[in-house]
Amino acid sequence: MNLLALGLRKKITKTKIEDLLNIKLNKGIENGYYGFNDDLYIVLLPFEVLAIIADDKQKIHNTLKTLGIVVQHDDITQDYTIRIDAKLPTSFLITNEEIVLKERSELNFDIIALSVAQSVGLEKYEKKLDTIFTKSRNIIESTYISKAISRAHLMEFAKQLVLTRHDMIGKLLLLDKPNILWDNEEAEHLYNSLAKILELHDRHEIALSKLSQIKEDIMLVMDLINHKRSEFLEWIIIILIAVEIIMGLIEMLG
Repeated sequence: MNLLALGLRKKITKTKIEDLLNIKLNKGIENGYYGFNDDLYIVLLPFEVLAIIADDKQKIHNTLKTLGIVVQHDDITQDYTIRIDAKLPTSFLITNEEIVLKERSELNFDIIALSVAQSVGLEKYEKKLDTIFTKSRNIIESTYISKAISRAHLMEFAKQLVLTRHDMIGKLLLLDKPNILWDNEEAEHLYNSLAKILELHDRHEIALSKLSQIKEDIMLVMDLINHKRSEFLEWIIIILIAVEIIMGLIEMLG
């Protein structure tokens, strides 16, 4: 079996997937939706990632084609081979190349799809952070070469940072394990193993740390701009006082 997790360029609705694939989607873990038939398992996550598990890659390709999704070279994707081995001494085995399960179950597929989808979603934010980091550097350099930067521009950039952080925490849900795992030790072990292989928590912490650093840099720039603005106003006041003194002296001498 094969798993493909794809970062969507355009939002696709639950209803559209149901209509085109004739599959009923039910509410799954972490606010996602899942559905399946005899040879297809599909999961739609709230952070715009679609995960498909099928017997072969051609079936996945046909499913994407039915949904009107064309995978482009710069799309963010991750795939895994899933194998069922009833003779496996443990309930699962995970390597960098494949996931081996002792038995097929909806819960296991849901957890695998969620983990790989979270990795794809995290990569989307990592790329977005690279763009934001470059933009913040340009802003800092502009400040030190006396280029004018509007406060409105900085406020809009700060808002973008806050919303990005909010989405990373509120949508990816990597700070807490899925609720369904609290009462299922085996499922929790599967999720934790996948999270470790995919380095989900480490990457998430690094991304949040970058956001915090960018925020501190922008706050510094705003302080510099405020300081320059105050300094400019002080010079205006000094000039006005000097003009008033000169005018007074001229009047006295006259």
